[in-house]
Amino acid sequence: MIRFTAEQEEFRRGVARFVDAEVVPVAAALDERAEFPRELFKRLGALGYFGLRYPEAYGGADADMVTYCLFAEELARGSMSLAAAACMQSLMGTHFVHAFGSEALRQRYLVPALRGDLVATFALTEPNAGSDLANIATRAERRGDRWVLRGTKTWVTSAPVADVLTVAAKTSGERGLKNIALFLLDRATMRGITPGRKIGKMSVRASETGEILLEDVEVPEEHLLGGEAGGVEKIGGILAEIRVMTAAISTGLARAAYAAALAYARERVAFGKPIVEHQAIAFKLADMLTALHAAALVTYQAAARLDAGHPVAREAAMAKLLASETAVRVTDEAARIFASYGLADEYPVQRYFRDARFLLPGGGTSEILKVVIGRELDWDRGQVFG
Repeated sequence: MIRFTAEQEEFRRGVARFVDAEVVPVAAALDERAEFPRELFKRLGALGYFGLRYPEAYGGADADMVTYCLFAEELARGSMSLAAAACMQSLMGTHFVHAFGSEALRQRYLVPALRGDLVATFALTEPNAGSDLANIATRAERRGDRWVLRGTKTWVTSAPVADVLTVAAKTSGERGLKNIALFLLDRATMRGITPGRKIGKMSVRASETGEILLEDVEVPEEHLLGGEAGGVEKIGGILAEIRVMTAAISTGLARAAYAAALAYARERVAFGKPIVEHQAIAFKLADMLTALHAAALVTYQAAARLDAGHPVAREAAMAKLLASETAVRVTDEAARIFASYGLADEYPVQRYFRDARFLLPGGGTSEILKVVIGRELDWDRGQVFG
């Protein structure tokens, strides 16, 4: 059973009111224009949502992971594009400067980013390095009191509009994971940071995605976040949060698709009665609701364990695996209930169907997640939960 505090319930209601009033009415237009939702992005910053996970000293709220997931779930229910941009800003894009940056860097970049005045992102993936981080080719060479970065990053969320980037690069030519470091790059003050091609996508179209080209970018020593090695461990330190967050937005999208399918099934009449009264449709909705409840349970169990300080690698992987695959199945079944109208732009179900595909690679593909879970199997001891 999921138990939220009174404060968490009130927080969810507040986010839901905002989503229903300001996000849902424009979600279709955002998707159609396929442009970064700058106005709503600024609103999220002004409302303090980007700072949920951070200390009050930097404009944050010191909220727990359960509360953050409530925000992410409700936002994704309204617009997956906005949720993708917002979660990058409030999690991966700002985490490393807070965790490993100096106080001066935090004041210069973290504080305005939490207000929504700067767009922050994380650049890890490369054309030949996705799940295989050892294959990262971006190089950082020390030259005096500076580092010089060269390489190409791809599939970077908010790349065309990002002001600040945390970039993973190798500090030596040695293959492996030990020589990866993280650097904070400022497009306003550092030359050689060039947006590459913008990647057209079938899903989360208003969350702009693209390449970043790094051509002899000079980076001050202070912008090296946490030393010239250990980048993989630093990324791993937030990976569970990324996976739990992805589970939350998956749940939000599945909720939206289920609600749309149920409403349509109650209105659509076939053979003299609403199609919800036909067993074939009722069974679909029953399966969808059951899967949705399971996804929510495993998501918030993982978030609660994370808040309690327990090891959560396995639970985070299970949450992301179950919730993302559930979102794919639920949006597919919703589109089937709409039948031909599931293809029509006038209904949001086609957007939900497309957006669900976005959830599969982020935070680890389903196949990678099964590898993670498989490494920590407890079936032989009967330990399924806990």
